Amino acid sequence: MVTRFDHIVIAAATLEQGVEYVRNTLGVDVPPGGEHPLMGTHNHLMNLGDEVFLEIVSTNPNARPPERPRWFALDDPAVFSSLVSQPRLLTWVVNTDDLVSLQASTRHRLGDVTPVSRGNLNWLFAIPTDGALRAGGLLPYAMQWQTEPHPALAMTNLGCRLRSLTVFHPYAAWLKVMLTAMAAEGLVAVEPLNANELPYLSAAIETPTGLVNLDSRLA
Repeated sequence: MVTRFDHIVIAAATLEQGVEYVRNTLGVDVPPGGEHPLMGTHNHLMNLGDEVFLEIVSTNPNARPPERPRWFALDDPAVFSSLVSQPRLLTWVVNTDDLVSLQASTRHRLGDVTPVSRGNLNWLFAIPTDGALRAGGLLPYAMQWQTEPHPALAMTNLGCRLRSLTVFHPYAAWLKVMLTAMAAEGLVAVEPLNANELPYLSAAIETPTGLVNLDSRLA
């Protein structure tokens, strides 16, 4: 069983808002991806490396409301309200070759292992029952692709590359233990904060015009 970095998630109140945010920050126009009928969401996607990508996701106003809370806490009033004010880097995702075994081996529940599809792509995704972010977005969601090769290889390359993802947390040792349980401890950097500081994610992305840092903090 191997755990790999998969993608970063930028969430927005609408896809148009999310695409504009990435255009203004990274200087590129991210093309459409598709719809997730199970979750009532849709996305835009771009390649960030060999098997790494960036996802812009939002609720799909034209979709039938899902029978369960949407992933990425998009149904959480506080999260959605913050996204109306500003799209942002919200969380990250890892993939594994055996999600059921990863779920069984961790000391904390990853979520319900659920089949998901978008067009001709299929995967398993561990979705928390309440749709909540894991540790406020600092711990990754986990998934297993059921499609080969990795879909990122077919995504549009706009000259952007993910150089690093760093998690800043006042309880850095705890975070490392949780990541180790997922065999994900080497996938991101973990930096300590003072006890009174709020944790956040920071992604360093090389763009055609230079290095840009995106983080999960509200402006």
